[in-house]
Order: sequence, then C-alpha cells, then structure tokens
Amino acid sequence: MNLSQFQHIVSSAGKPIVVDFWAPWCAPCRVTKPILEKLAHEYEGMVVFLPVNADESRELLEKFQIIGIPTVLTLRGGKVVGRVTGAQNEIGYRAMFDALATGREVKLLMSSFDRILRLGAGALLVTIGFSTGSWMLAGVGGIIAFLGVYDRCPIWRALMGMLHERIKN
Repeated sequence: MNLSQFQHIVSSAGKPIVVDFWAPWCAPCRVTKPILEKLAHEYEGMVVFLPVNADESRELLEKFQIIGIPTVLTLRGGKVVGRVTGAQNEIGYRAMFDALATGREVKLLMSSFDRILRLGAGALLVTIGFSTGSWMLAGVGGIIAFLGVYDRCPIWRALMGMLHERIKN
C-alpha cells in the first residue's frame, strides 16, 4: 500500500481506524493478527481495521516512523491518537478498539505482569545502587520503578494534562 492509497482509505472511512503494521515473517505479528481480526469483526461498523504489510509499504513506515513491528496505530479524524509497538494481549487491544468506538481517549492498559516486572527490576537496581554506592544506578532503578506506577500517579496525570493543554493551544 502506498501513501496515496492509505490517505484515500483514511479520508473515506468516516470512522476511527486501527492500523496494524505487520509482516508475514514476524512471529509476534502472527500472534496478534487473530486477536486484531477478531476485534475488527466485533467492532465492525464502529471502527475500521486496516492491516498494512510492512514489507510492501515502506513509504508508510517512513511517514509514521515505524521502527518495529507489530505496531498498531489508532487514528481519529485522520490524526494518530494512539500507538503501540510490540505484541499486546487481547485486553490491551480491546481497550484501544473500545476507546475509539466510544470516542474516549485511547490508552493502553498495563498488565499486572508488566507492572510487577518494572517494580521488581527497579527495586533491584535501587538496592544494588545503594549497596555499591552507585547513585546513578539507584536513580535509573527509581525511574524504572516509577514506570511501573506512573499511570496511577495523580501528580503525573496532572502534569501530563497541563502539558497536553499547552500543546493544544
């Protein structure tokens, strides 16, 4: 698919669009493809699903700066409102489809495994950093641990809300 074909599809869709950049040789793509196709069928009429073979669409990869697949973009009114790179579970993709269909902000939910992994890795690095006197390692550990809870932090949400408002204006 070239850029003009893509733009024609987006402009004539009249609905939000989920774009899946995939390739036949990509193992994670083969895992996510059935999930996305199932959701596309469930949300038919509310959301348009557009699979794009990355091997045949270099122009689109450059336009959207796709550097890894699978990458799923969500578009509303022709503008990208969400982006996920890497394989996700059905719950995460369903949240994207549902947000698009209902007009809400597109957010990907963090899985419990991801949250625990980030908190654990961060805590380990903080501990090693303190025990070896490496403040840099402790700081990196703190940042990684924060990445496990940032989506629940009210201060972070407030700061990001102010930043989004400044960007809009």
